[in-house]
Amino acid sequence: MNDFTRNEIIRRWYEGQSMRGIAVDLHVARETVKRAVDRHRRDRQGAPAAAAEPRKRRPSKVDPFEDQIGRLLGRYPRITVQRILEELRREGYDGGYSILCERVSALRESKPAAIVQRFETGPGVQGQVDWSPYTIDFTCEGRRQVNLFGCVLGYSRYQYLQFTERQDMETTLRQHVRAFEHFKGVAATYLYDNMKTVVMRIEDGEPIYNPRFLAFATHYGFRPWACRVRRPQTKGKIERQFDYVEKSLLNGREFRSLEHLNEVTAWWLENVTNVRVHRTTGQRPVDRHAEEQAHLIPLPANPYEVAEMVYRTVDVEGFVSWRGNRYSVPWKTTRPGQMLPVKITEDELIVYGTQIDEIARHALFPVTATGQKREEKSHRPPRDGQRRQEALQQRFGELGDAAVRFLDGLRQSQRQCWTQAEQVLALSGTYHRRDLLAALERAVQYNAYSLKSVQRILAVQARPKTTFDRLADESRRHLSSLLTDEPTPPRPAAEYQKRLAFADPTHEQDHEQTNQQDDNGQQGSQQQGSQQDGSPQDVDGPA
Repeated sequence: MNDFTRNEIIRRWYEGQSMRGIAVDLHVARETVKRAVDRHRRDRQGAPAAAAEPRKRRPSKVDPFEDQIGRLLGRYPRITVQRILEELRREGYDGGYSILCERVSALRESKPAAIVQRFETGPGVQGQVDWSPYTIDFTCEGRRQVNLFGCVLGYSRYQYLQFTERQDMETTLRQHVRAFEHFKGVAATYLYDNMKTVVMRIEDGEPIYNPRFLAFATHYGFRPWACRVRRPQTKGKIERQFDYVEKSLLNGREFRSLEHLNEVTAWWLENVTNVRVHRTTGQRPVDRHAEEQAHLIPLPANPYEVAEMVYRTVDVEGFVSWRGNRYSVPWKTTRPGQMLPVKITEDELIVYGTQIDEIARHALFPVTATGQKREEKSHRPPRDGQRRQEALQQRFGELGDAAVRFLDGLRQSQRQCWTQAEQVLALSGTYHRRDLLAALERAVQYNAYSLKSVQRILAVQARPKTTFDRLADESRRHLSSLLTDEPTPPRPAAEYQKRLAFADPTHEQDHEQTNQQDDNGQQGSQQQGSQQDGSPQDVDGPA
């Protein structure tokens, strides 16, 4: 009963309306009206309120099963009502689900939240790492989402922060390296949540760590430790720091760009958060870090190689693609359809040739850029049409007579013959050499001198190469280039005869005589070798 209903009952009762009439008009029970009037009388007379009698519970179908419900709750505190209902059905319970929910709620013990005890570690023992996304309105770049990488040392509370565009594996490892360099050492253990770059999955309650991240941790000598699922308080030091970042760093400030944001963050770390007196430790983090630094694991002589290695195919225009953007490669040392290894660093894209030598280097486009192109003038073919034609004729000549005949027919029948010739050569990166030659022979047979004709023939008769096929072709081509030199010529038989004579102790004297003859022009040994071996070289030798 609410206060308005109670007030209306008392007002009507003072006006002389019967309790039955009040109950009918207000759509309440007559017993409710009687209790409201009696309570009003007691309050008016100043008499102490009588203790409310416990309301008698009506018999229910759940009553015979209350003990069993209590046993299930005691053994399985987090059991669901549906699971309890399944068990009670086996025992003969034929009641409803709603009334069972009410009884389970009444019987279930409401345990208070456990008190979290602060856990402190010694110097150099532990660090905590995490990511946190933020959406920021940059004055020059507009509204966009960035990711904050945070790393804090547990003992000193000395920390490192950096905003990034991505939080993939390469970025995560790269930020770890910078954090370790900022700390001038590495803690023995670092706590993580179940981020995919660190923990691949959970099996039987145990984390399965990412092999690449384990290799990184081994290089620096620390142990990654995955926290329990849905337990952010386990790494509360870094979680608390993110809250402080929102209140102190981001509030009340405007940022032009991501670069400007990181500049302000570096200033804030040096002049605010790492030099303030921490409420828990009672000291400045920078002072405690000076004490903790001697206990950190020293940095290795060489930092971990974080760059990503991929393979990319050269397109018909002489570019390789990476994340929606294109980068040029030299026309002299590459060809359309060729697959090249590409190294991706934080700021650059480096292309390597078949000899694993660097052939191109470009500055990377930002993550937000797509459809852009970086081109160096030295990578482009010369404007001289004669040199371009000679290069194409040479490449078609390497494919065989059928390719040469096709090129001649293409020159006679097509206006854009040299452009189509380049695109035909690019098909060698998609199809096997034998399939391309068969398509050119068929095109010559039917006088179909065009790029579209070759593409139609290949689409019907050939199957494109897989990535493994492309890698195998590149390896085969690389090995063939290494084996082009003349093989080592065989030694004369006289050389082996000398070695055999030297190995036999009974021929030591003969060996000395042979050496003496060698000093006089080696005539005797050569004549002896010619008599024993009969090699072609002895025919023209001295008699």
